[in-house]
Amino acid sequence: MASSTGGRPTEAPLASSETLCNCLAVRQAARQITQLYDEELAGTGLRATQYAVLSRLSRIAPATVQDLAEALVMDRTTLAHNLKPLEREGLVVMGVAAHDRRVRELRLTPAGMAKLHEARVAWARAQARFEDAFGAEDAAELRRQLARAVEAVRT
Repeated sequence: MASSTGGRPTEAPLASSETLCNCLAVRQAARQITQLYDEELAGTGLRATQYAVLSRLSRIAPATVQDLAEALVMDRTTLAHNLKPLEREGLVVMGVAAHDRRVRELRLTPAGMAKLHEARVAWARAQARFEDAFGAEDAAELRRQLARAVEAVRT
């Protein structure tokens, strides 16, 4: 903050590099969009990230934590943090893999499948709200471009 006028701080003008920061732009958009999805999902007791975990797990289960983290483009620590309440609520279970007793795999429980089914209605409302505000074609293009961005920077 550059100075203060009348007790109120004023912000310094942004450097041109700050106005072009890709990371900041993506994070701001992600926060706003996540809030929209969280609002719609609130009645289900899930947050947008938890919904994403359940949804992706339903498609790839059984899955190791590493497999699920890679599918979500999330680090294992963040995923573990998001799995704890889902396990506590009985929506996800960690068990021994049938092919190798040393391997631990995640699965949705029947309660997890039911919660995901319930939450899909709220997710669809959030999806429709975003597409109404942003445009369905633009939203589809945004998803394509963000997928490209993920692949471009994936290490």
